[in-house]
Amino acid sequence: MRQILIIGAGRSASSLIQYLLNKSEKEKLHLVIADLSLALAVKKTNNHPNASAIALDIFDADQRTEAIQKSDIVISMLPAHLHIEVARDCIVCKKSLVTASYISDAMQELDAAAKENNLVFMNEIGLDPGIDHMSAMKVIDEIKERGGEMLLFESFCGGLVAPESDTNLWNYKFTWAPRNVVLAGQGGAAKFIQEGAYKYIPYCNLFRRTEFLEVEGYGRFEAYSNRDSLKYRSVYGLDDVLTLYRGTIRRVGFSKAWNMFVQLGMTDDSYVLENSESMSYRQFVNAFLPYHPTDSVEIKTRLILKIDQDDIMWDKLLELDLFNDKKIVGLKNATPAHILEKILSDSWTLQPHDKDMIVMYHKFGYKLNGVKQQIDSKMVCIGDDQTYTAMSKTVGLPVAMATLQILNGKITTPGVQLPIRKEVYLPILKELEEYGVVFKEQTMSYFGYKPDAIF
Repeated sequence: MRQILIIGAGRSASSLIQYLLNKSEKEKLHLVIADLSLALAVKKTNNHPNASAIALDIFDADQRTEAIQKSDIVISMLPAHLHIEVARDCIVCKKSLVTASYISDAMQELDAAAKENNLVFMNEIGLDPGIDHMSAMKVIDEIKERGGEMLLFESFCGGLVAPESDTNLWNYKFTWAPRNVVLAGQGGAAKFIQEGAYKYIPYCNLFRRTEFLEVEGYGRFEAYSNRDSLKYRSVYGLDDVLTLYRGTIRRVGFSKAWNMFVQLGMTDDSYVLENSESMSYRQFVNAFLPYHPTDSVEIKTRLILKIDQDDIMWDKLLELDLFNDKKIVGLKNATPAHILEKILSDSWTLQPHDKDMIVMYHKFGYKLNGVKQQIDSKMVCIGDDQTYTAMSKTVGLPVAMATLQILNGKITTPGVQLPIRKEVYLPILKELEEYGVVFKEQTMSYFGYKPDAIF
C-alpha cells in the first residue's frame, strides 16, 4: 500500500479524504489522517480499512518528521503560514508535497532544492487559487494556439449560499473562514489594469465599485475587486493584455450594505476595544457614533450612514440584531473586526440543512484574424450537505486528484509550482466534470470598455 499523509482534518479535507478512500482499493492507497485533534482525525477516516488516524502537533519537529518519513507523498491542509515547516521536512525526507495555498516567498525559496531532489511541490491547487488557474489557462492556451491575441482577462469567484438556503436579506452566509470575509480588501488599494491604464481602488471605496454578472439559471451577481489583480499577469503569459481584473462575487446589494460596516469602522483589525468582553452589541455600535444627549443609537446610525427608516439597508442592519442591549460580545481584548465577526456569525452560520454554492466566471477578450471576440466561461457548483459542501469539493477534489497524478507519475515536472501546465490542468479539469464542476463556455462579440471606438 502506498501511504498518503494528510495533515489537517478540517472541513475542507472532507471531500479530499472521501475521494482518496474511494480510490484506495484500486490504487492501493493507505491514508494517514493527522490532526491536533485525534477525535477529528478518527472521524474523517469514516471507519475505512484503508485509513488510520494519528494525533499530530505540527510544532513537534520529531513527531512531524516521523510521520512525513513514513509516507510516500504529503498533503498539507493546514493554515497557509504553517506549510513551510512541513515543506522543509519534505525536502529532507525527499517527499513530494501538495497544498491548496498561495505560494509564499518562503515556499518559493525551496524551488531549487525541490528540483534537485526531483520533488513536485504543487501549490494553489484548490478552488481560488486552483480551479481558477486551471480553467483560465485552458482557454488562454487554446486562444493562443489558434493564433489569437489576448486583449482582456477578467476572473471572478465567490463562495455563496445556494438559492434554496438563501434565507436572509443579505443573501449571504459564511461558507468559509468568516474572518477572511470581514477583513476582505484590506492591506492596500485594489490594483488592476483597464484598457491599458492602471487603476486603483482604496479600501474606503472598494465596495462601491462593483461589476455586474449574469449567470443563466441563477440570476444576477456583483463583484468587487481583489486587492492585486496583476499578481498573475506574467504567470498567465498576459504581460501585454489591455485589461486584467480579478474580483470576488456576491449577490447584488451585498457590497453596498457591507460598505456601511466599512464606513463605521467596524472592519478595522488594528486596535483593541476596551472592556470588549462585557460590551453589548448595542454598545459596540454606539462606540463608533457621535455623542448626542437625546438621539438614540438607531437615529444616530441612520444619520451617519444617511439612510432612512424605510431603506432596505436599515432592514439589513436590524436583521443582524445589532442594537440588542442584552446580547454580550463576550470576547476579551477584541478588535472591531473580531466583534463584527462574532455578531455576523449569529445570523450567517450555515444551518444543518443549508447548502452552499460556488460561482466562478471568466471573461476572455481576444483578437483572431483581425476580429475581436469574447469567451465567457461560467461554473456553478452546489454542495451536497454540510459535510460535502461545494467549498469542500472545489478545494479538496483538485488537491486529491493532483496527489494521485503525482503518485502515479503523470505529473512529473519538479519544483515549487502552481497548476498552469497542460499535464496538470487537462486531466484534472476533465475529471472534475464527473463531480459536477463543469465550465460552460459561450462565444460572443467583444466590445471591451470603449464600445464607441468600434464605430
